[in-house]
Amino acid sequence: MARTEEDKSYAVGHFSLGYILGKASTTVTKTEIHIPTILMLSVMPDTDIIMNKVIPQIEHRGPTHSTIILFLSFMPIFALYRKKAIPYFLALIQHPLLADYVAGAQIQLLWPFTTQYYGIEIDIKSATNVSLEWMLFLVFTAILLKSKNVTTFFKPYKSSLILSVPTFSVLLPVFLSFPLEVPIWLIPPHLFFIFMFLISLIIDVHKILFR
Repeated sequence: MARTEEDKSYAVGHFSLGYILGKASTTVTKTEIHIPTILMLSVMPDTDIIMNKVIPQIEHRGPTHSTIILFLSFMPIFALYRKKAIPYFLALIQHPLLADYVAGAQIQLLWPFTTQYYGIEIDIKSATNVSLEWMLFLVFTAILLKSKNVTTFFKPYKSSLILSVPTFSVLLPVFLSFPLEVPIWLIPPHLFFIFMFLISLIIDVHKILFR
């Protein structure tokens, strides 16, 4: 199936929605969440972008966006952590089931049972999608500040190093392309995530090297 530039997606909505759903679920699970893990999982299906560089046959929005594959891969985690795994699964599954289903090119939602592509296909550069991403980002920011989860980015945790995955695989590459692929209105929230992630990484690396 021929794919277009609409295969691309923006991390802002994924990060925001993943955190919002993960955080909201804690009211039911009565558990704390590890925010860097939540944020990393929220964009994990997009690892197919990197995999495509090595194996061209792997298309973006293909098998890694299958709800079936994601559920099966999470079964061992559910077995080990039970309800504690719910926030992380929601952060992961929202990527194809909600965000990518709505905006951009269609996805292989039910692979391997079918290679059929599904989705509403709202143009990712349209005012509708940009508005949705901004709304999610503002809600994310409000919850992050109200819950004081924002302090997580300024404390040294070795486990926060996993933020290097979305930083160097999803966020920074967006600004290395020419012409710039991100709509100008989405540049500020992208820069916000880059700044917060890099600050966290610098603090963690500094602690490891100079403890």
